[in-house]
Amino acid sequence: MNELVLSGHGLAKRFGPTVALGGVDLAVAAGEAVAIMGPSGSGKSTLLHCLAGIMKPDAGEVLLFGQRIDSLGERRRSELRRTRFGFVFQFGQLLPELPAEENVALPLMLGGVPRGEAVRAARGWFGPLGLAGMEGRRPGELSGGQAQRVAIARALVSKPAVVFADEPTGALDQNTGHETMRLLVEATKHNGASLVVVTHDPNVARWCDRTVEVRDGQLLVPAGGVV
Repeated sequence: MNELVLSGHGLAKRFGPTVALGGVDLAVAAGEAVAIMGPSGSGKSTLLHCLAGIMKPDAGEVLLFGQRIDSLGERRRSELRRTRFGFVFQFGQLLPELPAEENVALPLMLGGVPRGEAVRAARGWFGPLGLAGMEGRRPGELSGGQAQRVAIARALVSKPAVVFADEPTGALDQNTGHETMRLLVEATKHNGASLVVVTHDPNVARWCDRTVEVRDGQLLVPAGGVV
């Protein structure tokens, strides 16, 4: 197995009486694409949020390159999410008032990179993702597939260690979703990042190197027992 990048050990999370995670272990290797599948309410998005430092687990730990991150304060976790992690959400979550190139550049600018330098770095993603000529368009002037490709560029512009994608094709038609997943997996691997995808769609999961399944807050152990 390649170098271990991200791992969760004994992750548990409750929301009132509901057990969202009941002690989950998951390891992600360098350059690996892992799909987390499960029905709505299974705990798969909660697992992603704990791994990504968006929420703290009630128990267990999350390690990035062997360093514990779940115990960090919100400020440090926010910085980590901006610099070491990238995110692609179901509806893109682009800022409607900004042109596409500034949406992509935003993580760099939030990290203190001057606007001009950040935008130049952002523009370098438009050609490879089939967006050439769309740098100045605002999200309302983009199709759903184009907007998701802008979101992919934004996720990768800061050269993260891990990209998290939560139902990245959920708002797209089948053909557009197929192309979006191809670009997401290829671009992430090309940049040496690992990819964690939450989905309920087996057609999305099949793009990944490995699939794990979450049911009722537990990870179903596949044949061979490796998760």
